Amino acid sequence: MDDAAMIPAVNEDKAALATSFVKCLVRLLRAQDSYGAWEGKPDPELLADFIVTKEQRREIPIIGDPDPDVLWRLDVYYTAVGLAIEERTGLMASPMMKISHEGFGRVLLTAGRLVVLSKTLRDVHRFGFETFRTLAEAGTRLVDDAIAAIEIYPDAARA
Repeated sequence: MDDAAMIPAVNEDKAALATSFVKCLVRLLRAQDSYGAWEGKPDPELLADFIVTKEQRREIPIIGDPDPDVLWRLDVYYTAVGLAIEERTGLMASPMMKISHEGFGRVLLTAGRLVVLSKTLRDVHRFGFETFRTLAEAGTRLVDDAIAAIEIYPDAARA
């Protein structure tokens, strides 16, 4: 690929990395680094495991058990969604996940007594996003939808 074709992709990545959700995800990842191993890593390198291209996804079997690293990334991702909700609303949004050993399950995020996110998970062993932009868009969409639910039912969210 020539340099001229790469410039829009680089600019797209920079814009995605500048979103509030991705910044929250990066902060959470850096907070988990108890030994300082990731201290000098740039953000794109830190987030690289969240990117799974179509080619990489094809190499992963359709049926498989998720490994601990994938489950950890999934947990960090939904925890970042909860933290981004908390930053924007001041309400703590706690994720709860139940995943079978085969990679199927459900994630819920609650704020007070209000369920602000309920999502069925499948093929967890293939969890990832095509690009940084899709990572940012998906996380931002989850946060925006949850905040919309909080705005509709503020009493339940604050209970």
